[in-house]
Amino acid sequence: MASDVKRKATERMEAALEHLKRELGGLRTGRASTTLLDTIKVDYYGTLTPLKQVANVAVPESRLITVQPWEPQLIREIEKAIMASGLGLTPANDGKIIRIPVPPLTEERRKELIKVCKKHGEETKIALRNIRRESNEELKHQQKDAKLSEDELRKAENEVQKLTDQYVQKVDQILKKKEEEILEI
Repeated sequence: MASDVKRKATERMEAALEHLKRELGGLRTGRASTTLLDTIKVDYYGTLTPLKQVANVAVPESRLITVQPWEPQLIREIEKAIMASGLGLTPANDGKIIRIPVPPLTEERRKELIKVCKKHGEETKIALRNIRRESNEELKHQQKDAKLSEDELRKAENEVQKLTDQYVQKVDQILKKKEEEILEI
């Protein structure tokens, strides 16, 4: 029973970590990345469709993203969606392909992005602590139902705490890496 609780906690903590990675991937650094455009949706014949489903997105250079729509008449819609995204990117097209230069970040913008990163990291840590709390409650419930002894309960709670500590450490590592990426000139 206790191993079942630990397995569920591990799966949920891993999911929280993946969510953090996706959130941070969408933050703009000084380097071009296709993940910057993951949240952009384009009006495709009246339906908001993710950009990756209507165009090829590539990074041919470290400071340039190219978007090649599968249907040339979508160029205007894609440009409009990129401009409205709030990423601060200015697309330019030649009729067939959209080029998006990624300008270097200002010092002020870098500090803002680091604050956003830390906010996402703190939200993930809160989620991890909530998972720990829920797991411990489930373990106590099992002990109350006489499925676990007092010693097994303590051992299982310690294992859940160690697991939580490991994932908090992973969050810190991910944040540190993202901050270095943002501060890189």
